[in-house]
Amino acid sequence: LHYPLRRQRQMCIRDRTNDDPTLEVHQYDQSSYVLRQNKCTTYEAPFIYVLFGEKKVLVLDTGATENAADFPLYETVKSLIKKQSEQGQNTDREILVIHSHGHRDHYTGDIQFEGKPNVTVIAPDRLSIDKYFGFNQTKEELAYIELGGRKITIIPTPGHQEEAISIYDPQTKWLLTGDTFYPGAIFVKNWEDYKNSITRLTSFTNSNEVSVILGAHIEMTNTAGKYYSIGTTYQPDEASLALMPKDLYALNSALEKSDEEQIIILDGLVVEPMGSLQKIISNIARWITQ
Repeated sequence: LHYPLRRQRQMCIRDRTNDDPTLEVHQYDQSSYVLRQNKCTTYEAPFIYVLFGEKKVLVLDTGATENAADFPLYETVKSLIKKQSEQGQNTDREILVIHSHGHRDHYTGDIQFEGKPNVTVIAPDRLSIDKYFGFNQTKEELAYIELGGRKITIIPTPGHQEEAISIYDPQTKWLLTGDTFYPGAIFVKNWEDYKNSITRLTSFTNSNEVSVILGAHIEMTNTAGKYYSIGTTYQPDEASLALMPKDLYALNSALEKSDEEQIIILDGLVVEPMGSLQKIISNIARWITQ
């Protein structure tokens, strides 16, 4: 799977129209969708995944914008359900919202779903996550979500952020890794946790068929080892969203060889330990969500 959505065609310049959609939707197969928020609404431009089962619709992350008028995520998901119903599919599916981790660009759109009928939103805080998935303090076990004919595996992957998870979909063979593993500059809060998480993902990939690994952002250019600076809103030469198992193996090998925290530069991503100020900001943001 190469990056399926159009690359941003126009710069975000005041007084000049950008006609890229606010929320771009790509249908991968009959029941799997990849959405991306426009960089003109947020430089983060997060990806959102929508997976249909016979009974439930899983929404992984809700983007960086609260206002439905500016970012109609809930209505878009409802339109996809309506599209499925027109093809003779179940119209009464529950919408289940979960998060790859607890950073604001991945849960701010939750408010559009909260209080809506037949919708369950799992808040990105430790208590809610542990209660719903049944995790204990070791964070070594897997959890599962049954969507109806589509059983999703939940893998705890802390390191970038304490509540981070990755999910595996056996239908598409996608491994969805949020900000734990994506084509960009990955800032790591807890180095040992992160190393363990990448080892866990490597072991899982060795034991399961993974077609492609998809994260939550694109920050790399199409030049190996080079990424766009934070805050960039125009990326005409960005890399593919898709990373492969070999990229995961390469990172795991590099981490195993590192005796201390250090910047690791690979062709498709860069891993860097957070500085003290970044950790303080992260702790404050996490405290707000707990």
